[in-house]
Amino acid sequence: MPEIAPDELGDRLQTDEPLVLDIRHRADFDDWHVPGSVNVDVYDELQDDPEAAKPALSELPEEREVVTVCAAGIVAQTATDVLQEMGYEAATLTDGMDGWSRVHRSAPVPVDIDGDLVQVARPGKGCLSHVLVSDGEAAVFDPSHYAAEYEAVLDEYGADLVGVFDTHAHADHVSGGTDLAASHDVPYYLHPKDALAVDVTPIEDGQTLTVGSVDIEVVHTPGHSEGSVSFDIEGAALLTGDTLFHESVGRVELGVEAGIEDSDVEANAATLYDSLQRLLERPDDAVVLPSHDPGSPEPPVTATLAEVNERNEDLGRDREAFIAELAADIPDHPPNFERVKRTNVGQEAVPDDELAELELGPNNCAAE
Repeated sequence: MPEIAPDELGDRLQTDEPLVLDIRHRADFDDWHVPGSVNVDVYDELQDDPEAAKPALSELPEEREVVTVCAAGIVAQTATDVLQEMGYEAATLTDGMDGWSRVHRSAPVPVDIDGDLVQVARPGKGCLSHVLVSDGEAAVFDPSHYAAEYEAVLDEYGADLVGVFDTHAHADHVSGGTDLAASHDVPYYLHPKDALAVDVTPIEDGQTLTVGSVDIEVVHTPGHSEGSVSFDIEGAALLTGDTLFHESVGRVELGVEAGIEDSDVEANAATLYDSLQRLLERPDDAVVLPSHDPGSPEPPVTATLAEVNERNEDLGRDREAFIAELAADIPDHPPNFERVKRTNVGQEAVPDDELAELELGPNNCAAE
């Protein structure tokens, strides 16, 4: 059976753009899909009577190579068989959307510091993490649990890991912070408000840590979670976690609904408003680097604080309107967010073989 690996598809989408055919139900496609893919909802036909799928599939352009996609790659294999019978050049995305969620891509961030800042994007999850390198030392911020992606960056720059940081206890993916730090015998930094039952090196507002010759200031910016922090890298870059996105802000009810915060959405929204005002006091030319992007990010995803302030409608609201908007506008939750959140605060352990399924689906950590 012809297959294409997720990493290979990610590379090829930058160049020759094969036709990515998603055969899942329309609602599943609308919720989450490979960027640029087309949807032909023949999932049921392919399961019940593959011949019945041919009329809909015959509308595809014959000159294009087709890569078929479903949730895990099983039904898509049937689609590939049918397409080949019809004369198409076709292959199946290995492990389907599950495989796509594992893809990571990296690129340097243009920022004026005495070192390098590398953004590691996970397009299938919309996740962004960062690696700071200076004078042979490195720190990783908001890592996924796919440690090899960060080891590759460390090897490329010839740097020794000296610390791992999370901006907060995430709700859409399981952090690799504790495992990555343990494997290198270095501190794992997390604000104690988000470290309910996990062993961390605590950080606090105003604290400065150093990697090589680069200083990192901790800015406590609660609201999305009680322990959310942003990291100011010498006024040149702001790692804002899920506090501030380029066109939105963090949602405020996930910790409450996961049962790990003794608060309410209105109080969290008010707290987030105050946190955002603190960030807006930073230099206008600071590069804002959140830990998520609502699309399928191709790194580097960047914008200056001035640019974000201009195009982010949430930042233009006064305090009362901001609280009312965030408390009333509750978008779809990230899949399995309760278990993911509990795992990241140390209240639940997820076996390694369940991690991929637990994370399967889009991230929905931004207010809409």
